[in-house]
Amino acid sequence: MRGWLSVIAVVVLSLLGACNAKPAASTGGSAKGSPSANAAADRIVDGFYTAYQALPSGGGVPDGDGRAMLAPFLSPALSQLLKEADAAETAYAKATNGESPPLIEGDPFSSMFEGATGTEVGKCEGDDKERQCVVDLVYKNQSGKETKWQDTADVVMTGKGWRVDDIEYGGTWDFGNKGTLSELLKGAIEEAKKPVE
Repeated sequence: MRGWLSVIAVVVLSLLGACNAKPAASTGGSAKGSPSANAAADRIVDGFYTAYQALPSGGGVPDGDGRAMLAPFLSPALSQLLKEADAAETAYAKATNGESPPLIEGDPFSSMFEGATGTEVGKCEGDDKERQCVVDLVYKNQSGKETKWQDTADVVMTGKGWRVDDIEYGGTWDFGNKGTLSELLKGAIEEAKKPVE
């Protein structure tokens, strides 16, 4: 495990070198923000999805090692939510003696339960404080059939530069994540607080 974590650490550090530049102040007050904001937001989202693709398979809320891989690309608020959701899953498993399925099953970072096998960051829009980046995702099953959709990564400017703050699910099928990642995580956290019947 240490071997692949070391490889991911090198990839993350190299991506961060390009991602941490803060955007120049907007001179025209355009709703679309400065060109440097576009580029920097795009890079941090691309870095996030590169780290996401390297997560161990299995879905659910990532453990400490998984969160460490994603942490350089996440806002403090989203990092905290993931930490609380992981603690909620642990408490729930203990309360149910491991006899109930996890509160969050499947991939929480995309609309598709199975997750994405390919991602490509598209256009980012917003201003120099908040931006929304459309992401093209695809899941290819073992028979080669592809499902394609778009999610939206919400990024915010933090003291360390742009960071992913939430994901808006865009899948249109009946069974899949709906709403946002933060809503999914908050729901699991609240569910774990209820008495187990």
